Amino acid sequence: MRTKLDTCLDSVNQVLLGKEAQVRLALTCLLARGHLLIEDLPGMGKTTLSHALARVLGLSFQRIQFTSDLLPGDILGTSVFDKDSGQFVFHPGPIFAELVLADEINRATPKSQSALLEAMEEGQVTIEGATRPLPEPFFVIATQNPVSSGGTFALPESQLDRFLMRLSLGYPAQAAERALLLGDARRDLLPRMESVFDHAELARLQAQVPKVRASDALIDYVLRLVEATRSQPQFAWGLSPRASLALLAAARAWALLAERDYVIPEDVQAVLPSVVGHRLRERADPTGHGGGSLVQWLLREVPAL
Repeated sequence: MRTKLDTCLDSVNQVLLGKEAQVRLALTCLLARGHLLIEDLPGMGKTTLSHALARVLGLSFQRIQFTSDLLPGDILGTSVFDKDSGQFVFHPGPIFAELVLADEINRATPKSQSALLEAMEEGQVTIEGATRPLPEPFFVIATQNPVSSGGTFALPESQLDRFLMRLSLGYPAQAAERALLLGDARRDLLPRMESVFDHAELARLQAQVPKVRASDALIDYVLRLVEATRSQPQFAWGLSPRASLALLAAARAWALLAERDYVIPEDVQAVLPSVVGHRLRERADPTGHGGGSLVQWLLREVPAL
């Protein structure tokens, strides 16, 4: 299994060049049964990352392009009358895939955003009185443009909290971009990627994550981090219990990727920016994106031991 995890990471890193840390965090998010939000400018490789993960993990893939006129039925599916049978037949929407790329989610109206986010939370959808389960595994990668972009509907805090992690890919290093320019087109590389895991192996890995041991001292460290956000004046609000659970789950998955059956403080620190950055705001600017500086304060000021 260790070799397969390394092969999986290596395969994705050969397509998405120079983003090893982000690729590892994305796989961590999936193993922890969370969902991923990627906020970045267009053309940074968000779609490539999603396609590559689906290929190496053997997952069915659907892409939903969010626009201002997108309706919930375009995501979830609709029932259409079949004149031959005289009955309504349900046609599932693109949400019924194992890996769903929700592209530019903040360009859709809040009503359409909610249709996706409720499905993420419940693992099922209710349409016309019938409840239909979503596939297992079910992993959503949503992308959004920076909030300064025109024509966007910012996700409120309650909906941001549904995402286990938020990442930014950023510009590649010069060496990685040079290799990108000299190599094959990324869209040509994707079909050549081979599946590394089958569904049973992936399910076993996800089931191992909650079994990764977290000592009392490690739990106390997580509690100190959370308490600091609730008691220090620079935080507009503190982290919720859902956030502390997300932090521990992500740290366990990160430890599993490092081939350990126990969590160390460095695991918590590795995932902390992506897990809590989108959940924090500075009191002086509660509508801005001050989460990054607050995370750095936590890493610097809250003792691990």
